Amino acid sequence: MKIAFYTLGCKVNTYESESVWELFKDSGFKRVDHKEFADVYIINTCTVTNSGDAKSRKAIRKLIKKNPEAVIAVMGCYSQLSPDDIFEIDGVDIVIGTKHRENLLELVNRFLNERQRIKDVTDISRYRVFDEVSVTNFTETTRAFLKIQDGCNNFCTYCIIPYARGPVRSRSKDSILEEARSLVKNNYHEIVLTGIHTGGYGSDLDNYSFFDLLNDLKDVEGLKRLRISSIEVNELTNEILELISSHSIFAKHLHIPLQSGSDEVLKMMKRKYSKAQFKEHIDHIRRLIPGIAITTDVIVGFPQETEEMFDEMYEFIKLVNFSELHVFPYSKRSGTKAAKMDGHINGIVKSFRVNQLLKLNVELATKFIEDTKDHKLSVIFEQSDDEYTYGHSSTYIYVKVEKDETLHNQLEDVIIELVKYKDTLCKL
Repeated sequence: MKIAFYTLGCKVNTYESESVWELFKDSGFKRVDHKEFADVYIINTCTVTNSGDAKSRKAIRKLIKKNPEAVIAVMGCYSQLSPDDIFEIDGVDIVIGTKHRENLLELVNRFLNERQRIKDVTDISRYRVFDEVSVTNFTETTRAFLKIQDGCNNFCTYCIIPYARGPVRSRSKDSILEEARSLVKNNYHEIVLTGIHTGGYGSDLDNYSFFDLLNDLKDVEGLKRLRISSIEVNELTNEILELISSHSIFAKHLHIPLQSGSDEVLKMMKRKYSKAQFKEHIDHIRRLIPGIAITTDVIVGFPQETEEMFDEMYEFIKLVNFSELHVFPYSKRSGTKAAKMDGHINGIVKSFRVNQLLKLNVELATKFIEDTKDHKLSVIFEQSDDEYTYGHSSTYIYVKVEKDETLHNQLEDVIIELVKYKDTLCKL
């Protein structure tokens, strides 16, 4: 039978779709693109914003229309929070949430035999066990994601994810190391550690921390690069930073969410740091790891964000001198505290502010690339078009060299020839 996946949202969702595919692959299913005709469609949904819900519903209806006779199974964060809304869609056969992914093959087979619709979504708020799933191959990438934890305990006022994912649950050390070794055996040179709250790993374990995990992973034989997908600034302890600075296997790149550069907005968001604390941490990181790339996330137009608060954020971002920004307009999410706040910002104002930060991003990113122009960049090459072969450096600069498909999935040192954001030309 043919099966197709439609995945919305984050890297964790990508990982979880791949883990479900492994179950079906081992049972003889053939995977096809979701644009093709399939016997089973699995939609992995996102609920981080109201528009994420709408995109998920649109994807579900689109695939039902493509093959009304197909088995339609829906999983993920949106189905965890709103299972009844999805079950009401005519043509949906199976609904699970962010648990029971390991049972999806069994549920599909049960539906094929009995033709009785299935809804299997349970309360996740008290769930304390990591669902053991694994991935040994990725369909569309030369970098491997490795999920090390699930859930989040932070409850930022703009975020619904703790309600969709439940509390922090850490994966066992042995399971992580076993999967890392399997990925290396399957010729993945870079592993990206990912989770809903990656830096929260170990907070629910006895005598085993995120530092301990990093220390063990660095010794996985054959692994060439280890990258942390995202981590909060106050979770980067001295021992973690010293470990990263002491071993070349760690990517010289950290993605550290800022979210706002206004102290007042940070308080309204219930973030756990002030501007001054954030800047102090970043300065310390750069002293320990010279030349490190620090990228960030920023939310623009949070409720009650005045022009002065935005200007404060703009100047703070310039001061910190990030190597790249991921800029998001605030999107109202029903069920969060921020959604009930007064002073929501006009969409036109938000768009104007977003565009200002996008322009600043190009300036900052270009400056970071320019500053590394005379240094060797360690690059893993990923893909080619008609003219060039592309890859990411350890510092997460996206580079290209003259086309050479033999470079795919190879780690090589390059020198920058022409600086251009998202299109930096290098030579071997």
